Amino acid sequence: MKESSRTVSRTPAEEEASAFAHPPAAPDATVRYGDHPDQVVDLWAPGGRAVPAPAPLVVLVHGGAWREPYDRLHVSPVAAFLAGRGLAVASVEYRRTDGAEAKGGWPHTLDDVAAAVDALPGLVEKALPGAADTGRTVLAGHSAGGQLVLWAASRHRLPAGSRWHRASPPPGLRGVVGLAPIAHFDSAVTLSVCNDAVTEFLGGPDLAPGRLPLTDPARILPAGVPVTLVHGRDDVDVPLSVSEAYVRAAAAVGEEPRLTVLEDTGHFPLIDPSADACSTVAEEIARLAR
Repeated sequence: MKESSRTVSRTPAEEEASAFAHPPAAPDATVRYGDHPDQVVDLWAPGGRAVPAPAPLVVLVHGGAWREPYDRLHVSPVAAFLAGRGLAVASVEYRRTDGAEAKGGWPHTLDDVAAAVDALPGLVEKALPGAADTGRTVLAGHSAGGQLVLWAASRHRLPAGSRWHRASPPPGLRGVVGLAPIAHFDSAVTLSVCNDAVTEFLGGPDLAPGRLPLTDPARILPAGVPVTLVHGRDDVDVPLSVSEAYVRAAAAVGEEPRLTVLEDTGHFPLIDPSADACSTVAEEIARLAR
């Protein structure tokens, strides 16, 4: 387990305000992977390179407790930051829960993420020809998005009859980086993470237990690809213990995820380009993409 530190401590509210203070960054292109308005992906070509060359592709999935108020715009500054570090970036939008109708959550959010990940190699090559090396792809997600990328990488572990099953991990996938991910559903439910977001995402307390085996990253192991988790020790939104529980579950089936713990850091600096934690995130992504 690697540990890093930051010299300036802020309250959780200050960290959140800083992360959301950045104006949205405009992508270089936007592509569709379905007909629903939310089935879109924003693309950034790699910047900061003296000599143009295909760059590793980061598939970025935002968090927000799988809920409607939080969309991909709040991670667009992070996407632009990663592009500035020489990476191609695809920021995925998906249908989210809105409390009124079955717009998102089970099964629609999962349908969308699976469809986007499967379609992206072709979509990226068409929209940004020559900019991205899809043979060096890293999935990265924050909070609820961390669950979604861990799940997407492990779909080959789902039962063959599942609508999301695939025979193997996505082609070209070098690994997954979960940023304060909701990676262990039992722990998250016990802690009532994000006001019982897991139970809401899975359709309520009556339906959630039967759906856990198909959605909980800690239950569809081994992932079969390198996994890195980055988590702030002072995270009050998704406590560090959730990532630690995932690491234990993976160890029980013979895998060794990398857990990078950031001292004096909460939930939101991981997606705040002005925070040191965001540079650590970029380094972890680049390490897997080599």
